Amino acid sequence: MDYFERHEGGERAIIVHLDIRQIQDPDDLNEFELLADSAGADRLALVTGSRARPDAKYFVGSGKAQEIAELVREHDADIVLFNHNLSPSQERNIEALVQCRVLDRTGLILDIFAQRARTYEGKLQVELAQLNHLSTRLVRGWTHLERQKGGIGLRGPGETQLETDRRLLQVRVTQLKTKLEKVRQTRAQGRARRQKSDVPTISLVGYTNAGKSTLFNRLVDENIYAADKLFATLDPTLRRLDWQGVGRVVLVDTVGFVRHLPHELVESFHATLEETLEADLLLHVIDSSSEDMHEQIQAVKDVLAEIDNDVPVLNVYNKIDITDEPAHIGYAKEGQPNRVYVSSRENLGMEELSLAVQQLLMGTLTTFDLTLPYNAGQFKNTLYELGVILEESYDDNGHECLTIRLPSDRLKQLLGQANLKPLDVLPLAQATLLMPILEEFEQIDEEDNHDEEESLTAEEESAFAEFEALNSAAQESDSQS
Repeated sequence: MDYFERHEGGERAIIVHLDIRQIQDPDDLNEFELLADSAGADRLALVTGSRARPDAKYFVGSGKAQEIAELVREHDADIVLFNHNLSPSQERNIEALVQCRVLDRTGLILDIFAQRARTYEGKLQVELAQLNHLSTRLVRGWTHLERQKGGIGLRGPGETQLETDRRLLQVRVTQLKTKLEKVRQTRAQGRARRQKSDVPTISLVGYTNAGKSTLFNRLVDENIYAADKLFATLDPTLRRLDWQGVGRVVLVDTVGFVRHLPHELVESFHATLEETLEADLLLHVIDSSSEDMHEQIQAVKDVLAEIDNDVPVLNVYNKIDITDEPAHIGYAKEGQPNRVYVSSRENLGMEELSLAVQQLLMGTLTTFDLTLPYNAGQFKNTLYELGVILEESYDDNGHECLTIRLPSDRLKQLLGQANLKPLDVLPLAQATLLMPILEEFEQIDEEDNHDEEESLTAEEESAFAEFEALNSAAQESDSQS
């Protein structure tokens, strides 16, 4: 009976990184070392090199492969981690040579996700991604069942073990997709309820370890797990928040991205990423202190493009306590912020972030002076819930006077819901801001119509006077006769 056993995984690791001149966007070595640390690996040695193109058999070439095998024996390593995506045949060839477990970049990221998954949905998504990745890397565990011999009692079952593994794997993949579809439907129902209640959704996205969870904790005043490691949080977290000037919103902390994020993960996490697609605003959290900031920004944009995102994005440049950048808002054009500089750890720039979100969700802000009638209590409560009241006082007649900061369209909507007219609560100069502006041709038409109405009324009066005179003459003639 012939057996082939894959080597068990371990934590003592050899790191392999090559500079492939054919690859225009190489994977970053420092980031891969952070990935290895996040997976719990004990880095023993680093193997580097340079090639024009990958080797078909070992990816690294036969000489470099022998060097890796010697380091494995010297350090008694348990696993070899490649900062590249290996083909199934390359992975098997290297394993046979070095006699220990071999894991490529995609496999390492999948392993980290498997460690981080805590919720039912997260575990389903990770398992599906792992099975999709494993489907091309099935290794024949034994060969005795596939042997076909002639003679009575010596014929095999007709299905090889490899075929059986593939069939069982496909059955499990189908089951996982069915379960995730139910999860997707549940999420869709929750989003529909939020949209029906007119509650905006704000999603935090960004490169892993950019500070999304720290910013999330700062905004919702909680202590969700956050750490200085890649993929510290995996499962999406939703919290309700009363955002000043906007009112009640739902804040979503999503999974972080990396360069060359495995397609299996993007596909499996589509139910989670739909929270991003259905959001009203994305806060793209950026590590402004990173040397690879621009590459990380592009990596996030690539993933968002892969899921066909068209949601408005506000770039939040985090960690200004390291870069010494002042907290401020940057505008693409007047009234439309496109970036804000903050430090979630040091609580810097939170007011600027709040103002930028308020402007993007609500529009250009204007200051209004309201004088409320006595029956406008519900309207006042709505303003308090939105957090837009700047000052409050009373006039000589006992009416409540409020100074608020709100977009004119939003105030017009609230006044309509409260059955209040702008002239009833606002000074004339401010009330005109809420009234429709007539075009020049509309004003001319109105004047023409007014002149026509006046001339028509004069004619009617003349005709009516003539009719009255004739009627009076007729009545007088009847009386004489």
